[in-house]
Amino acid sequence: MSVSFLKKIGLKFSLNDPKWGRNSRSDENKNHMQNDKNPNNGPPDLDQLWRDFNKRLNRFLGRKNGVGSSNGDGFKPDAKGAGIGIGIIGGIAFFLWLVSGFFIVQEGQTGVVMTFGKFNSMTPAGFNWRWPTPIQSHEIVNVSQVRTIEVGYRSSVRNKQPKEALMLTEDENIIDIQFAVQYRLKNASDWIFNNRDKEELIRQVAETSIREIVGKNKMDFVLYEGREKVAFDVAQLMQNIVDRYKSGAQIINVTMQGVQPPEQVQASFDDAVRAGQDLVRQKNEGQAYANDVIPKARGAVSRLMEEAEAYRSRVEANALGDASRFNQVYAEYQKAPVVTRDRIYLDTMQQIFTGTTKLMVDVKNGNSLLYLPLDKLIGQTNVSGPSTSHPTSTPNTAASPIVDSLQSSGNVQQKDSRSRESRIQETR
Repeated sequence: MSVSFLKKIGLKFSLNDPKWGRNSRSDENKNHMQNDKNPNNGPPDLDQLWRDFNKRLNRFLGRKNGVGSSNGDGFKPDAKGAGIGIGIIGGIAFFLWLVSGFFIVQEGQTGVVMTFGKFNSMTPAGFNWRWPTPIQSHEIVNVSQVRTIEVGYRSSVRNKQPKEALMLTEDENIIDIQFAVQYRLKNASDWIFNNRDKEELIRQVAETSIREIVGKNKMDFVLYEGREKVAFDVAQLMQNIVDRYKSGAQIINVTMQGVQPPEQVQASFDDAVRAGQDLVRQKNEGQAYANDVIPKARGAVSRLMEEAEAYRSRVEANALGDASRFNQVYAEYQKAPVVTRDRIYLDTMQQIFTGTTKLMVDVKNGNSLLYLPLDKLIGQTNVSGPSTSHPTSTPNTAASPIVDSLQSSGNVQQKDSRSRESRIQETR
C-alpha cells in the first residue's frame, strides 16, 4: 500500500516539475532500454516488437548484421539467402494453391468441373480434386432432390395466377386449371449449360403442354372422367419437350390440384351441371322401366308362342294318330267286317262305362227301388281288403250278395261274349 502511495506522489511531482516537458522524451528512452534489458519489469513495447520482427524478416530474406552499413540500419543484403527465402515462400504459396483445388461432393450430388468456364468432366460423390482457380472451377448440383414447379397458383390454390390457369378447351369453353409438376435432374451438365433460367423453362414447358392437351379435349372430359389421363399425357409431352431441348430434367409426376370453370360463370355452370344430371337420371329411370317391362313382354310372347306351338303339335299329332288308327282299323275291317264291328262296339262301350256310375237293380226279390253304386262299393272293398285280412275281423255280410250278383252278371257277360264269338266264327 505504501508503494502505490509513493508512485502516486512521484507521478504528481513529475507532472508539477517545470522540466517535465523537456526531459520526458529522454526519460522515456531510458525506460525502454531498461525494459529491454530487464523484461520482467513491465510489458514489452510495441515499437520494439515491430523492430524485432523486421530484423528477423530481413535475416530470413538474406540480410545479415554488419558494421559500417551505408544505409545505417546495421544490415546488408545476401543474394543467395534472398533466393532461398523467396523459393520457400513461393513453394508454400504453390502448395496452398494446389490444396485449394480439393472439394467434397455429398451423396446424391454431382460435381461439374469446368476449365476456363467450359465443361470438362463430372465427378461422383466423395473427395475430388481439380486444378485450382483460375484454371478450373466446379459447381455442385443436387441430382437426387425432387423439385416442384407450380403452374396456375403459387404456394396455395387460393393464390391463383389467371394468366397461367385459364385455358381453352376443344368445345370452346374456358377452364381454370392449377397443377404441380415434380421433376429431378438426370444430367447435371445439360442442366447447367443448356438452360438460362432453369425453373422458368420447366414452368413454360408445363404450361405449353397443358394447353395443348386441354385444347384437344372437351370441357366435361377434363373436369370429370379425364383428369388422370390429362395428367399422364401432360407428363409425357413435357418429357418429350425437355428431352428435345436437352435440359437435363426428368419429369416424375404431374398432379392436378384444381380443375373448375372460371369463378365468373361458376353459378351458371352449376345449373347446367344439375340440369345434365337430371337428364341423365331421367334417362336412367326410363331405361330401368324399359328393362323391366320389355323382358316381361318378350317372355309372355315367347310363352304364348310356345303354348300355341305345343297345341298345334298336339292337335296335328292326334289327328295323324287318329287318321293312322282309322286306316289300320279300316284295313282290318275289310278283312273281317263283323268281328271289327263287334270289337269297335265293345271298345266303345268299355270307354263309356269306364267313366260313368254303375247302378244295379235287384228285381228278383221284388225290391225294385234299391239302387246301389257298384263302382264305389267295389272301390271300398278293394281299399278295405288289406285291413280286413285280420283273423278277428268279420266279413261284410251286406256287400256279399252284391258281389255275388256282380259275379253272376260277369258270368252272363262272358257267356254272351262267347256266344257272340261263336256266331262270328260261324259267319266266317
